[in-house]
Amino acid sequence: MRSVLIIDDHAGVGEALSLLLSLHDIEPLYAASPAEGLALLARRRVDLVIQDMNFSADTTSGEEGRALFHQLRECHPDLPIILLTAWTQLEQAVALVKAGAADYLAKPWDDAKLLATVENLLELAENSRALRETRHEQRQRRDALRERYRLDGLVFESPALLRCLELACQVARSPASVLVTGPNGSGKERIAAIVHANSQVASGPFVAVNCGALPGDLIEAELFGVESGAYTGATAAREGRFEKADGGTLFLDEIGNLPLSGQVKLLRVLETGRFERLGSSRTRQTSVRVISATNADLRAMVRAGTFREDLYYRLNVIEVALPGLAERPQDILPLAAHFLAGRATLGEGAREALMAHAWPGNVRELKNAIERAALLAAGNVIEAGDLALPAAAPAAPRNLDEPSREAVITALEAASGVVSRAAQALGLSRQALYRRMERYGLDA
Repeated sequence: MRSVLIIDDHAGVGEALSLLLSLHDIEPLYAASPAEGLALLARRRVDLVIQDMNFSADTTSGEEGRALFHQLRECHPDLPIILLTAWTQLEQAVALVKAGAADYLAKPWDDAKLLATVENLLELAENSRALRETRHEQRQRRDALRERYRLDGLVFESPALLRCLELACQVARSPASVLVTGPNGSGKERIAAIVHANSQVASGPFVAVNCGALPGDLIEAELFGVESGAYTGATAAREGRFEKADGGTLFLDEIGNLPLSGQVKLLRVLETGRFERLGSSRTRQTSVRVISATNADLRAMVRAGTFREDLYYRLNVIEVALPGLAERPQDILPLAAHFLAGRATLGEGAREALMAHAWPGNVRELKNAIERAALLAAGNVIEAGDLALPAAAPAAPRNLDEPSREAVITALEAASGVVSRAAQALGLSRQALYRRMERYGLDA
Protein backbone atom coordinates (compact mmCIF):
# COMPACT_ATOMS: atom_id res chain seq x y z
CA MET A 1 0.00 0.00 0.00
CA ARG A 2 1.16 3.56 -0.70
CA SER A 3 2.23 5.41 2.44
CA VAL A 4 2.36 9.06 3.50
CA LEU A 5 4.19 10.40 6.55
CA ILE A 6 2.57 13.39 8.27
CA ILE A 7 4.95 15.47 10.44
CA ASP A 8 3.00 18.01 12.46
CA ASP A 9 3.02 18.88 16.14
CA HIS A 10 -0.76 19.40 16.20
CA ALA A 11 -2.37 16.01 16.87
CA GLY A 12 -5.67 17.23 15.42
CA VAL A 13 -3.98 17.92 12.07
CA GLY A 14 -2.44 14.47 12.11
CA GLU A 15 -5.76 12.81 12.90
CA ALA A 16 -7.66 14.73 10.20
CA LEU A 17 -5.09 14.01 7.51
CA SER A 18 -4.76 10.37 8.59
CA LEU A 19 -8.51 9.84 8.28
CA LEU A 20 -8.65 11.55 4.90
CA LEU A 21 -5.81 9.44 3.50
CA SER A 22 -7.12 6.20 4.98
CA LEU A 23 -10.48 6.70 3.26
CA HIS A 24 -8.61 6.74 -0.06
CA ASP A 25 -6.50 3.59 0.43
CA ILE A 26 -3.34 5.45 1.45
CA GLU A 27 -1.52 4.33 4.59
CA PRO A 28 -0.99 7.31 6.94
CA LEU A 29 1.96 7.51 9.31
CA TYR A 30 2.16 10.25 11.93
CA ALA A 31 5.07 11.95 13.69
CA ALA A 32 4.59 14.75 16.18
CA SER A 33 8.06 16.29 15.75
CA PRO A 34 10.88 16.56 13.22
CA ALA A 35 13.06 14.20 15.25
CA GLU A 36 10.27 11.60 15.42
CA GLY A 37 9.66 11.91 11.69
CA LEU A 38 13.34 11.49 10.81
CA ALA A 39 13.60 8.49 13.11
CA LEU A 40 10.58 6.86 11.46
CA LEU A 41 12.09 7.44 8.00
CA ALA A 42 15.27 5.75 9.15
CA ARG A 43 13.28 2.61 9.98
CA ARG A 44 11.08 2.26 6.92
CA ARG A 45 10.39 3.57 3.44
CA VAL A 46 7.52 5.96 2.79
CA ASP A 47 6.32 7.34 -0.51
CA LEU A 48 5.60 10.97 0.43
CA VAL A 49 5.92 13.41 3.33
CA ILE A 50 3.47 16.12 4.39
CA GLN A 51 5.28 18.40 6.80
CA ASP A 52 4.23 21.44 8.76
CA MET A 53 6.32 24.57 8.42
CA ASN A 54 6.19 25.57 12.07
CA PHE A 55 7.00 23.59 15.21
CA SER A 56 7.64 26.33 17.76
CA ALA A 57 5.64 28.79 19.77
CA ASP A 58 6.67 31.49 17.32
CA THR A 59 4.06 30.85 14.63
CA THR A 60 5.67 33.12 12.06
CA SER A 61 9.31 32.00 11.85
CA GLY A 62 9.06 28.61 10.14
CA GLU A 63 12.69 28.01 11.05
CA GLU A 64 12.19 24.46 12.33
CA GLY A 65 10.10 23.58 9.28
CA ARG A 66 12.79 24.92 6.97
CA ALA A 67 15.47 22.98 8.83
CA LEU A 68 13.38 19.79 8.65
CA PHE A 69 12.87 20.22 4.93
CA HIS A 70 16.63 20.53 4.30
CA GLN A 71 17.32 17.49 6.50
CA LEU A 72 14.78 15.48 4.52
CA ARG A 73 16.28 16.59 1.20
CA GLU A 74 19.75 15.67 2.36
CA CYS A 75 18.86 12.24 3.72
CA HIS A 76 16.11 11.36 1.23
CA PRO A 77 16.74 13.36 -1.95
CA ASP A 78 14.13 11.51 -4.00
CA LEU A 79 11.32 11.75 -1.45
CA PRO A 80 8.50 14.15 -2.49
CA ILE A 81 7.57 16.68 0.20
CA ILE A 82 4.39 18.74 0.55
CA LEU A 83 4.61 21.78 2.83
CA LEU A 84 1.69 22.86 5.01
CA THR A 85 1.96 26.61 5.50
CA ALA A 86 0.28 29.53 7.19
CA TRP A 87 -0.14 32.63 5.06
CA THR A 88 2.76 34.30 6.87
CA GLN A 89 5.08 31.50 5.67
CA LEU A 90 4.04 31.64 2.00
CA GLU A 91 7.24 33.32 0.82
CA GLN A 92 9.36 30.72 2.59
CA ALA A 93 7.26 27.91 1.07
CA VAL A 94 7.77 29.29 -2.43
CA ALA A 95 11.52 29.45 -1.80
CA LEU A 96 11.50 25.82 -0.61
CA VAL A 97 9.55 24.73 -3.70
CA LYS A 98 12.34 26.26 -5.76
CA ALA A 99 14.75 24.26 -3.57
CA GLY A 100 12.97 21.00 -4.37
CA ALA A 101 9.72 20.76 -2.44
CA ALA A 102 7.02 19.12 -4.52
CA ASP A 103 4.23 21.56 -3.56
CA TYR A 104 2.78 23.64 -0.74
CA LEU A 105 -0.75 23.91 0.65
CA ALA A 106 -2.10 26.61 2.91
CA LYS A 107 -3.87 25.86 6.16
CA PRO A 108 -6.76 25.23 6.35
CA TRP A 109 -6.43 22.98 3.33
CA ASP A 110 -9.00 21.94 0.78
CA ASP A 111 -9.49 18.16 1.01
CA ALA A 112 -10.06 17.67 -2.71
CA LYS A 113 -7.00 19.71 -3.67
CA LEU A 114 -4.83 17.97 -1.09
CA LEU A 115 -5.94 14.53 -2.26
CA ALA A 116 -5.35 15.41 -5.91
CA THR A 117 -1.87 16.70 -5.08
CA VAL A 118 -1.04 13.61 -3.04
CA GLU A 119 -2.33 11.22 -5.73
CA ASN A 120 -0.36 13.02 -8.45
CA LEU A 121 2.84 13.01 -6.43
CA LEU A 122 2.47 9.36 -5.45
CA GLU A 123 2.11 8.40 -9.08
CA LEU A 124 5.07 10.60 -9.95
CA ALA A 125 7.14 8.97 -7.20
CA GLU A 126 6.22 5.52 -8.49
CA ASN A 127 7.26 6.49 -12.03
CA SER A 128 10.48 8.06 -10.76
CA ARG A 129 11.30 4.94 -8.75
CA ALA A 130 10.63 2.74 -11.79
CA LEU A 131 12.86 4.97 -13.91
CA ARG A 132 15.67 4.82 -11.34
CA GLU A 133 15.34 1.04 -11.13
CA THR A 134 15.46 0.78 -14.91
CA ARG A 135 18.58 2.91 -15.09
CA HIS A 136 20.21 0.94 -12.28
CA GLU A 137 19.44 -2.30 -14.08
CA GLN A 138 20.87 -0.88 -17.31
CA ARG A 139 24.06 0.18 -15.51
CA GLN A 140 24.41 -3.33 -14.13
CA ARG A 141 23.91 -4.79 -17.61
CA ARG A 142 26.50 -2.40 -19.08
CA ASP A 143 29.00 -3.27 -16.37
CA ALA A 144 28.41 -7.00 -16.82
CA LEU A 145 28.83 -6.68 -20.58
CA ARG A 146 32.10 -4.77 -20.20
CA GLU A 147 33.44 -7.32 -17.72
CA ARG A 148 32.52 -10.38 -19.75
CA TYR A 149 33.24 -9.25 -23.31
CA ARG A 150 35.81 -7.25 -25.22
CA LEU A 151 34.11 -4.07 -26.35
CA ASP A 152 37.32 -2.42 -27.58
CA GLY A 153 36.68 0.80 -25.68
CA LEU A 154 33.29 1.48 -27.25
CA VAL A 155 31.67 4.50 -25.57
CA PHE A 156 27.94 4.22 -24.94
CA GLU A 157 25.26 4.92 -22.35
CA SER A 158 22.03 4.37 -24.27
CA PRO A 159 19.72 1.40 -23.71
CA ALA A 160 19.31 1.14 -27.49
CA LEU A 161 23.00 0.45 -28.07
CA LEU A 162 23.16 -1.74 -24.97
CA ARG A 163 20.54 -4.08 -26.49
CA CYS A 164 22.42 -4.10 -29.79
CA LEU A 165 25.72 -4.99 -28.11
CA GLU A 166 24.14 -7.67 -25.95
CA LEU A 167 22.88 -9.41 -29.08
CA ALA A 168 26.20 -8.99 -30.90
CA CYS A 169 28.15 -10.49 -28.00
CA GLN A 170 25.62 -13.27 -27.50
CA VAL A 171 26.04 -14.52 -31.08
CA ALA A 172 29.76 -13.81 -31.32
CA ARG A 173 30.94 -17.34 -30.48
CA SER A 174 28.56 -18.90 -32.95
CA PRO A 175 29.91 -19.43 -36.50
CA ALA A 176 26.63 -18.11 -37.91
CA SER A 177 26.75 -15.29 -40.46
CA VAL A 178 25.83 -11.89 -39.01
CA LEU A 179 24.24 -9.00 -40.90
CA VAL A 180 24.73 -5.59 -39.29
CA THR A 181 22.17 -3.06 -40.50
CA GLY A 182 22.04 0.66 -39.82
CA PRO A 183 22.56 4.09 -41.37
CA ASN A 184 25.90 5.34 -42.71
CA GLY A 185 28.31 6.52 -40.06
CA SER A 186 26.57 4.72 -37.20
CA GLY A 187 29.50 2.38 -36.44
CA LYS A 188 28.66 -0.88 -38.19
CA GLU A 189 32.33 -1.82 -38.58
CA ARG A 190 32.86 -1.29 -34.83
CA ILE A 191 30.08 -3.78 -34.13
CA ALA A 192 31.61 -6.26 -36.60
CA ALA A 193 35.00 -5.89 -34.90
CA ILE A 194 33.40 -6.55 -31.49
CA VAL A 195 31.73 -9.71 -32.83
CA HIS A 196 35.14 -10.85 -34.14
CA ALA A 197 36.95 -9.97 -30.90
CA ASN A 198 34.58 -12.22 -28.92
CA SER A 199 34.38 -15.05 -31.46
CA GLN A 200 36.12 -18.41 -31.61
CA VAL A 201 38.35 -17.01 -34.40
CA ALA A 202 39.40 -13.91 -32.45
CA SER A 203 43.06 -14.90 -32.78
CA GLY A 204 42.71 -14.89 -36.57
CA PRO A 205 42.73 -11.88 -38.90
CA PHE A 206 39.92 -9.35 -39.18
CA VAL A 207 39.75 -8.29 -42.83
CA ALA A 208 37.36 -5.56 -43.97
CA VAL A 209 36.36 -4.70 -47.52
CA ASN A 210 33.98 -1.95 -48.58
CA CYS A 211 31.97 -3.35 -51.46
CA GLY A 212 30.66 0.12 -52.25
CA ALA A 213 34.11 1.65 -52.70
CA LEU A 214 35.21 -0.67 -55.53
CA PRO A 215 34.13 -0.69 -59.18
CA GLY A 216 31.87 -3.61 -59.99
CA ASP A 217 34.44 -5.30 -62.23
CA LEU A 218 37.05 -5.27 -59.46
CA ILE A 219 34.98 -6.51 -56.54
CA GLU A 220 35.31 -10.18 -57.51
CA ALA A 221 39.08 -9.85 -57.93
CA GLU A 222 39.25 -8.12 -54.55
CA LEU A 223 37.22 -10.85 -52.81
CA PHE A 224 38.51 -13.98 -54.53
CA GLY A 225 41.93 -12.97 -55.83
CA VAL A 226 43.34 -12.89 -59.37
CA GLU A 227 45.94 -14.71 -61.43
CA SER A 228 48.48 -12.90 -63.58
CA GLY A 229 47.00 -12.02 -66.96
CA ALA A 230 43.39 -12.63 -65.92
CA TYR A 231 42.51 -9.19 -67.25
CA THR A 232 44.27 -6.10 -68.57
CA GLY A 233 46.44 -4.68 -65.83
CA ALA A 234 46.64 -7.92 -63.83
CA THR A 235 50.44 -8.23 -64.07
CA ALA A 236 50.88 -10.43 -61.01
CA ALA A 237 48.92 -13.00 -59.05
CA ARG A 238 47.21 -11.59 -55.97
CA GLU A 239 45.33 -13.28 -53.19
CA GLY A 240 41.85 -12.02 -52.38
CA ARG A 241 40.25 -11.07 -49.12
CA PHE A 242 38.87 -14.56 -48.51
CA GLU A 243 42.41 -15.93 -48.55
CA LYS A 244 43.70 -13.12 -46.31
CA ALA A 245 40.88 -13.73 -43.83
CA ASP A 246 41.37 -17.50 -43.68
CA GLY A 247 41.03 -18.62 -40.07
CA GLY A 248 39.47 -15.29 -39.05
CA THR A 249 36.66 -12.92 -39.98
CA LEU A 250 35.82 -11.21 -43.27
CA PHE A 251 33.73 -8.06 -42.95
CA LEU A 252 31.81 -7.16 -46.10
CA ASP A 253 30.60 -3.59 -45.77
CA GLU A 254 27.89 -2.21 -48.07
CA ILE A 255 27.07 -5.72 -49.23
CA GLY A 256 24.13 -4.39 -51.23
CA ASN A 257 26.61 -3.03 -53.79
CA LEU A 258 27.86 -6.49 -54.71
CA PRO A 259 26.91 -7.29 -58.34
CA LEU A 260 24.81 -10.35 -59.11
CA SER A 261 27.79 -12.25 -60.57
CA GLY A 262 29.72 -11.69 -57.35
CA GLN A 263 26.68 -12.68 -55.31
CA VAL A 264 26.63 -16.12 -56.96
CA LYS A 265 30.29 -16.73 -56.09
CA LEU A 266 29.86 -15.37 -52.58
CA LEU A 267 26.96 -17.74 -51.96
CA ARG A 268 29.07 -20.68 -53.06
CA VAL A 269 31.92 -19.73 -50.71
CA LEU A 270 29.51 -19.33 -47.81
CA GLU A 271 27.98 -22.76 -48.45
CA THR A 272 31.09 -24.77 -49.36
CA GLY A 273 34.14 -22.76 -48.38
CA ARG A 274 35.46 -23.21 -51.96
CA PHE A 275 36.31 -20.60 -54.61
CA GLU A 276 38.62 -19.91 -57.57
CA ARG A 277 40.72 -16.87 -58.27
CA LEU A 278 39.86 -14.94 -61.42
CA GLY A 279 41.75 -16.52 -64.32
CA SER A 280 42.32 -19.79 -62.47
CA SER A 281 40.62 -23.18 -62.55
CA ARG A 282 42.22 -24.28 -59.31
CA THR A 283 39.71 -24.58 -56.47
CA ARG A 284 40.88 -23.17 -53.15
CA GLN A 285 39.48 -23.80 -49.67
CA THR A 286 38.95 -21.23 -46.93
CA SER A 287 37.44 -21.16 -43.45
CA VAL A 288 36.10 -17.68 -42.75
CA ARG A 289 33.49 -16.15 -40.42
CA VAL A 290 31.55 -13.68 -42.59
CA ILE A 291 29.98 -10.55 -41.17
CA SER A 292 28.26 -8.24 -43.61
CA ALA A 293 26.74 -4.80 -43.25
CA THR A 294 24.42 -2.55 -45.20
CA ASN A 295 22.44 0.65 -44.95
CA ALA A 296 20.20 -0.54 -47.79
CA ASP A 297 16.89 -2.37 -47.57
CA LEU A 298 18.02 -5.80 -48.77
CA ARG A 299 14.46 -7.14 -48.59
CA ALA A 300 13.37 -4.49 -51.08
CA MET A 301 16.36 -5.35 -53.27
CA VAL A 302 15.34 -9.01 -53.18
CA ARG A 303 11.84 -8.04 -54.32
CA ALA A 304 13.34 -5.89 -57.08
CA GLY A 305 15.56 -8.75 -58.25
CA THR A 306 18.84 -6.92 -57.58
CA PHE A 307 19.86 -9.08 -54.63
CA ARG A 308 19.64 -12.85 -54.48
CA GLU A 309 17.09 -14.15 -51.99
CA ASP A 310 19.15 -17.24 -51.15
CA LEU A 311 22.20 -15.10 -50.44
CA TYR A 312 20.13 -12.73 -48.30
CA TYR A 313 18.97 -15.55 -46.04
CA ARG A 314 22.49 -17.01 -45.94
CA LEU A 315 23.97 -13.68 -44.80
CA ASN A 316 21.12 -12.79 -42.46
CA VAL A 317 21.23 -15.72 -40.06
CA ILE A 318 21.48 -13.15 -37.27
CA GLU A 319 20.64 -9.49 -37.84
CA VAL A 320 22.09 -6.86 -35.51
CA ALA A 321 20.20 -3.61 -36.13
CA LEU A 322 22.39 -0.66 -35.14
CA PRO A 323 20.36 2.48 -34.31
CA GLY A 324 21.37 5.87 -35.65
CA LEU A 325 22.68 8.50 -33.25
CA ALA A 326 19.33 10.32 -33.23
CA GLU A 327 17.77 7.16 -31.74
CA ARG A 328 20.30 7.05 -28.90
CA PRO A 329 20.76 10.64 -27.71
CA GLN A 330 22.20 9.44 -24.39
CA ASP A 331 25.40 8.61 -26.32
CA ILE A 332 25.95 12.06 -27.85
CA LEU A 333 27.67 13.88 -24.99
CA PRO A 334 29.75 10.87 -23.80
CA LEU A 335 30.97 10.37 -27.38
CA ALA A 336 31.74 14.07 -27.75
CA ALA A 337 33.81 14.02 -24.55
CA HIS A 338 35.59 10.88 -25.77
CA PHE A 339 36.48 12.50 -29.10
CA LEU A 340 37.79 15.60 -27.30
CA ALA A 341 40.15 13.38 -25.28
CA GLY A 342 40.79 16.10 -22.71
CA ARG A 343 41.85 18.76 -25.23
CA ALA A 344 38.93 21.00 -24.27
CA THR A 345 35.60 21.00 -22.48
CA LEU A 346 32.12 21.62 -23.80
CA GLY A 347 30.34 24.80 -22.79
CA GLU A 348 26.65 24.68 -21.95
CA GLY A 349 25.72 26.22 -25.32
CA ALA A 350 27.77 23.60 -27.15
CA ARG A 351 26.15 20.80 -25.18
CA GLU A 352 22.70 22.13 -26.02
CA ALA A 353 23.65 22.48 -29.71
CA LEU A 354 24.94 18.91 -29.83
CA MET A 355 21.75 17.56 -28.29
CA ALA A 356 19.53 19.65 -30.59
CA HIS A 357 21.25 18.57 -33.83
CA ALA A 358 19.65 15.75 -35.83
CA TRP A 359 22.99 14.04 -36.74
CA PRO A 360 22.10 12.68 -40.17
CA GLY A 361 25.75 11.60 -40.51
CA ASN A 362 25.59 9.83 -37.15
CA VAL A 363 28.75 9.10 -35.14
CA ARG A 364 31.03 9.94 -38.06
CA GLU A 365 29.48 13.40 -38.34
CA LEU A 366 29.75 13.94 -34.58
CA LYS A 367 33.43 12.98 -34.57
CA ASN A 368 34.20 15.35 -37.44
CA ALA A 369 32.30 18.20 -35.75
CA ILE A 370 34.20 17.71 -32.49
CA GLU A 371 37.58 17.47 -34.24
CA ARG A 372 36.86 20.68 -36.15
CA ALA A 373 35.69 22.50 -33.04
CA ALA A 374 38.76 21.42 -31.05
CA LEU A 375 40.98 22.92 -33.74
CA LEU A 376 39.04 26.17 -34.20
CA ALA A 377 38.02 27.02 -30.63
CA ALA A 378 39.65 30.18 -29.28
CA GLY A 379 40.20 28.73 -25.82
CA ASN A 380 39.88 25.44 -24.01
CA VAL A 381 36.09 25.69 -23.80
CA ILE A 382 34.12 24.84 -26.92
CA GLU A 383 31.09 27.03 -27.51
CA ALA A 384 28.14 26.46 -29.82
CA GLY A 385 29.63 28.62 -32.59
CA ASP A 386 32.81 26.53 -32.64
CA LEU A 387 30.82 23.48 -33.70
CA ALA A 388 29.69 25.17 -36.93
CA LEU A 389 26.59 23.01 -37.04
CA PRO A 390 23.99 24.00 -39.62
CA ALA A 391 21.06 25.94 -38.29
CA ALA A 392 18.17 23.72 -37.34
CA ALA A 393 15.46 23.55 -39.96
CA PRO A 394 12.21 25.35 -39.08
CA ALA A 395 10.20 23.03 -36.91
CA ALA A 396 7.22 21.42 -38.57
CA PRO A 397 3.91 21.78 -36.73
CA ARG A 398 4.02 19.43 -33.78
CA ASN A 399 1.40 17.51 -31.93
CA LEU A 400 1.42 18.27 -28.23
CA ASP A 401 2.39 14.64 -27.79
CA GLU A 402 5.74 15.31 -29.49
CA PRO A 403 7.46 18.25 -27.77
CA SER A 404 11.04 19.14 -28.70
CA ARG A 405 13.89 18.64 -26.26
CA GLU A 406 14.03 22.40 -25.71
CA ALA A 407 10.30 22.49 -24.93
CA VAL A 408 10.71 19.69 -22.39
CA ILE A 409 13.65 21.47 -20.72
CA THR A 410 11.72 24.74 -20.58
CA ALA A 411 8.67 23.05 -19.08
CA LEU A 412 10.75 21.23 -16.46
CA GLU A 413 12.56 24.42 -15.48
CA ALA A 414 9.30 26.33 -15.23
CA ALA A 415 7.91 23.54 -13.04
CA SER A 416 11.04 23.47 -10.85
CA GLY A 417 11.63 19.88 -11.90
CA VAL A 418 8.17 18.66 -10.88
CA VAL A 419 7.36 16.31 -13.72
CA SER A 420 3.61 16.27 -13.13
CA ARG A 421 3.41 20.04 -13.60
CA ALA A 422 5.67 20.00 -16.65
CA ALA A 423 3.58 17.21 -18.19
CA GLN A 424 0.40 19.21 -17.62
CA ALA A 425 1.97 22.28 -19.26
CA LEU A 426 3.00 20.21 -22.28
CA GLY A 427 -0.35 18.47 -22.56
CA LEU A 428 1.19 15.06 -21.84
CA SER A 429 0.62 12.30 -19.37
CA ARG A 430 3.45 11.82 -16.87
CA GLN A 431 4.30 8.51 -18.50
CA ALA A 432 4.56 10.16 -21.92
CA LEU A 433 6.81 12.88 -20.53
CA TYR A 434 9.03 10.29 -18.85
CA ARG A 435 9.42 8.56 -22.23
CA ARG A 436 10.46 11.87 -23.82
CA MET A 437 12.89 12.55 -20.98
CA GLU A 438 14.46 9.11 -21.42
CA ARG A 439 14.73 9.68 -25.18
CA TYR A 440 16.35 13.11 -24.71
CA GLY A 441 18.67 11.99 -21.89
CA LEU A 442 17.09 14.29 -19.29
CA ASP A 443 16.58 14.07 -15.54
CA ALA A 444 14.09 16.20 -13.65
